[in-house]
Amino acid sequence: MTQSGAAQPGGQGSGGQEGGGSQGGAELRRTLGVGDAVVIGLGSMVGAGIFAALGPAAHAAGSGLLLGLAVAAVVAYCNAMSSARLAALYPTSGGTYVYGRERLGDFWGYLAGWSFVVGKTASCAAMALTVGAYVWPGQAHVVAVAAVVALTAVNYGGVQKSAWLTRAIVAVVLAVLASVVVVCLGSSASDAGRLDVRLSAGAGGVLQAAGLLFFAFAGYARIATLGEEVRDPARTIPRAIPLALGIALVVYAAVAVAVLSVLGPGGLGDASAPLADAVRAAGVPGLVPVVRVGAAVAALGSLLALILGVSRTTLAMARDRHLPGALAAVHPRFQVPHRAELAVGAVVAVLAATVDVRGAIGFSSFGVLAYYAVANASAWTLSSAPVSRVAPVVGLIGCVTLAFALPGVSVVLGAAVLAVGAAAYGVRRWAAASQ
Repeated sequence: MTQSGAAQPGGQGSGGQEGGGSQGGAELRRTLGVGDAVVIGLGSMVGAGIFAALGPAAHAAGSGLLLGLAVAAVVAYCNAMSSARLAALYPTSGGTYVYGRERLGDFWGYLAGWSFVVGKTASCAAMALTVGAYVWPGQAHVVAVAAVVALTAVNYGGVQKSAWLTRAIVAVVLAVLASVVVVCLGSSASDAGRLDVRLSAGAGGVLQAAGLLFFAFAGYARIATLGEEVRDPARTIPRAIPLALGIALVVYAAVAVAVLSVLGPGGLGDASAPLADAVRAAGVPGLVPVVRVGAAVAALGSLLALILGVSRTTLAMARDRHLPGALAAVHPRFQVPHRAELAVGAVVAVLAATVDVRGAIGFSSFGVLAYYAVANASAWTLSSAPVSRVAPVVGLIGCVTLAFALPGVSVVLGAAVLAVGAAAYGVRRWAAASQ
């Protein structure tokens, strides 16, 4: 039993088929099918993370990198199963913010939403700066701001336009990654002996690598935050999330094996641009510019999907007055949360123009792991059957373990931000009670 009362589909706050969670604002239009949902999930995952996260993960785990990838995949799979079950029951904007509120109570939903909005806003800025670093390193901040403005405008025009652009971006990125895999594995520099999996850095190194690689997986449930814009959500969401996750895992594993076979764990750990360094070491330097373009396009795809997700969670929190109610407005023509999108775009643009957010990956991972911990705890309440609770239990334990295995600075900063959010919630409740 939840603190919010019975959580039945179509009831107050459940989202239902009619978007019942839309108090305080108009409903969004359902236009996304299974294919669109899978593409948006892939656009969120197969992005800049695979171009950047392999190096830090190899530095943390050494030859245990592939084990770290496997651990991250298991945790992501459990989170995906929990998110899919919840999203089918509550097909409204907001994702785990809504699930936590309905299944665990208002505070836990708020904390999940806070973790997501703060962590993913930092990720948006990081992705924007990644675009700038690859397109024009000398003017990375200028390019980053321009990318944020352009993609905010695309999102403003409607979610279907965003899905079309994401489909094109995913096609380009997958083609670039396939080229990297073929070139590396077909090169004489490739050595299967470099794939020997040993715990040279210990279990702690493997777990830290898994936490860092989770950053690259974290977009698999993006479609859950767009649940109010999905056709037949009870069928579409549970199919789309595991499909997107499975495709991304196959791609990541192929890329990791190919790059490791050429650079080895030491070379990969020291690489600032792992995939570019790998094709250069494989004897095909002409492919380096293509990889750079692919990385920039991938970062654009991640940024596009991130702005979509953050703006929808902002919409849901604004509907419940955890954020200013004006952000709950839905554009009468484009049927998008236009004020939330503009507000998110403005904050990200300011960060991209003024802050170096390269360290935001660890901080973002901490926030996202906290977010999915709430999702797993919410999924635990859906059924008392032991089999149904396996994925939520494994996912919850995995999220907590990986969060605290991250670099110390990320853990301290992430915990402090969560504490600030909790304090703000307490002050708001106290003020409301005293009126």
